Amino acid sequence: MKEQRKELQVAALCNGTAIDHIPSNVVFKVVSLLELDKLGNPITIGNNLESKKMASKGIIKVADKFFEEDVINKIALIAPNVVLNIIRNYEVVEKKRVILPQTIKGIVKCNNPKCITNNEPMPTHFNVIDSESIELRCHYCDIKIKRDEIILK
Repeated sequence: MKEQRKELQVAALCNGTAIDHIPSNVVFKVVSLLELDKLGNPITIGNNLESKKMASKGIIKVADKFFEEDVINKIALIAPNVVLNIIRNYEVVEKKRVILPQTIKGIVKCNNPKCITNNEPMPTHFNVIDSESIELRCHYCDIKIKRDEIILK
């Protein structure tokens, strides 16, 4: 029997954060949401990788960066089953699942053109009314927005 060679598809990380199980179609939305383009840290992005749980997945590894919980939980808007791995000295020391916060401020555009947030320089504010299917309600104009209608700012 021939020995099968296993290799990492994405380089190992000494210290930092690995964001795993990202649906392939939203990997670059996650990059944008986390504003990774503004970081000076080494970043590895893998996309369309093989996955046992999903058809294909993406992974983002950020060296020497540990995100605040409220920042990471924004990802739940577009990728609710993401797993966050905190890595220290090449070992996963903590695994977290993202949790959608009850309020979303400043990252989702209101779909109502008459909403004050689209006409005045002020941040948007949404309340989560269904965290399973992801449905939001604008704090100002009460419009409801479903997951597939979400436009990130």
